[in-house]
Amino acid sequence: MATITSNNACPDFGPSVKVLKSTGQLRELQTVLRDVETSRSDFVFCADRLIRLVVEEGLNQLPYSPLSVTTPTGYGYDGITFEKGNCGVSIMRSGEAMEQGLRDCCRSIRIGKILIQSEADTREAKVYYAKFPQDIEGRKVLLMYPILSGRGSGNTAIQAVQVLKEHGVKESNILLLSLFVTPHALQTVTEEHPEMTILTSEIHPHVPVHFGQKYFGTD
Repeated sequence: MATITSNNACPDFGPSVKVLKSTGQLRELQTVLRDVETSRSDFVFCADRLIRLVVEEGLNQLPYSPLSVTTPTGYGYDGITFEKGNCGVSIMRSGEAMEQGLRDCCRSIRIGKILIQSEADTREAKVYYAKFPQDIEGRKVLLMYPILSGRGSGNTAIQAVQVLKEHGVKESNILLLSLFVTPHALQTVTEEHPEMTILTSEIHPHVPVHFGQKYFGTD
């Protein structure tokens, strides 16, 4: 049996690709999600924890504005607040696993959906459904897709970004949130959409491609 270890020697994909700092907590979650012996309940629990970490770091990439407030004791405090105009878009079905994590951090955020499937014979990604906020062209978009691996999922992400651009979204306003990505898929996506930011917990040649089936109990 092959042993999967953390790959810290991945090529530099440039400033548009951001990876969470590796910690013991993060490595444990990544390990549990890869373990064939992990029960579905434990899988979902750890997946939700990892999603929350990725989402929270994704929110750090969004613009803030200064905000001064008054505390209950009457003192002033100079803080910050999110700039308005953010939304989420999940690539169905696996991306829907990340929606609750985003809502837990931004309970009023609007979330759109897009369904893309690859043709069996050509492997060409085809859009079957897309529903976005009407004013999405002026928003920062958190595009949610948990696993980015191989040609199929790479093409799916590329097509999703293309659809967003066709709806007026600037490529530089798109932040792709993914739990795990392979170097090959990452290179494919960044070459096609170099101005988009990608945030992930790990870049590794072996990723848990069973994520969607395990999370939704369809494996």
